[in-house]
Amino acid sequence: MPRLFVDRITVIDAAVLDRLRGLVGVSWIVDAALEGDLDEQGMVFDFGPAKRTIKEVIDATADHKLIVPMGAPGLDLESTGGETRLRFVDDVGARFVHRGPEAALCRLDAPATEPGAVATLLRERLAAAMPANVRGIDVRLRDELIEGACYSYCHGLKKHAGHCQRIAHGHRSRLEIWADGERSPARERRWADRWRDVYLGSREDLRADPGERRWRFGYTADEGEFELELDASRCDLLDGDTTVENIAAHIAASLKAEEPRRRFVVRAYEGVDKGAEASA
Repeated sequence: MPRLFVDRITVIDAAVLDRLRGLVGVSWIVDAALEGDLDEQGMVFDFGPAKRTIKEVIDATADHKLIVPMGAPGLDLESTGGETRLRFVDDVGARFVHRGPEAALCRLDAPATEPGAVATLLRERLAAAMPANVRGIDVRLRDELIEGACYSYCHGLKKHAGHCQRIAHGHRSRLEIWADGERSPARERRWADRWRDVYLGSREDLRADPGERRWRFGYTADEGEFELELDASRCDLLDGDTTVENIAAHIAASLKAEEPRRRFVVRAYEGVDKGAEASA
C-alpha cells in the first residue's frame, strides 16, 4: 500500500508529569506517515493539506500543554466549569498543584507520560481528521540528538497572545556559551545541571515570600486564571518575563557578574532549532 511520510513535521513543546523527575519540559520532534489508496490526483494525501491537517491536530492535542497521565499514582484531578485543579505527588514526595483552564491540559490514558503513549493518542485524533482513502497512520516522537549540554525547563508567559501563556508548558533545549571567543563546555554543563527540570518563574508572578519552602506562581491571561505551586528548590527566578531572550540575557549577566573581566556570548535555545543570543 502506498505510504506518504513527513519527517520533522512539527515539534511538541510541552510539560509532562513524571513520577521520578516531577514537572519536566520536553521538546519532541514529530515524524508522521500515512498509508492508503491513491486518490483521483494519484496521491495518498496532498502534502500541503496533509501537513497543515497533521500539525493542527497535534497542536490542538498536546503542544504547549501540561500532559497528564491519568493512571499515575499520586494524581488527583478535579474539573468544574471549564477549570481544572490538579494535585500530583511524585515518587520522591514532591508535590505539584496546578490550576487553569481545561484547554491547558492534555489528558493521557496511561500510567506514565511516555512518547509512545502520546503517539497513540495522536494517531487516534488524526484518524478522525483524515480523508476516507487514508487507512493507516504512524506517528513517532523523538528527542533532538544533543551532543553537548542541554537543559529542560517549564514556564509560562502571561502576556503572550498564543498558547505560551499557559503556566506549565516546557522545552528541552541546547545551551552554548562562549567566554572571550572560546566555547566553554564546563560553563554550559554547570548551567544545564542548574536548570535540569527547573521551573523558571518571573518575580512579578510569585505569590509567596521568596524565603518560603514552597512557591506559588499565578497570573491572569487571555485564556483565564493560572496558578502553579511547587517546591522552591525546583524553581529559579528571573526579573522579567521568562522569554528565551530574557533567559539568554540572564545567563550572560550572571556569568559577567562572576567574571567581570571576560566577555560572554550565550545562545539559549527554546526547544528545537530556535532561540536567542545575548552577550555581556
